[in-house]
Amino acid sequence: MWNWLEKILGTDALVLNNEYKPKRARTKRGRFKGDDKSTADYNEAWAGGKAPKKKVYTIKGKKYTIKKKLNKKK
Repeated sequence: MWNWLEKILGTDALVLNNEYKPKRARTKRGRFKGDDKSTADYNEAWAGGKAPKKKVYTIKGKKYTIKKKLNKKK
């Protein structure tokens, strides 16, 4: 809804309702960065240093997390 304002001001300048949309950190070549396991308190793979929480759904008493399916060609 506010994409036009984010483009003008930048994504870091506009934070609505104290919600931050986590984004994956990228290298200079545009590839995703990995997490350095030696730093336990900071996650280098995500911009801002924190990974998003996984959504857990309960269906009939069982807990599930949604994962993306990769379309593999046979």
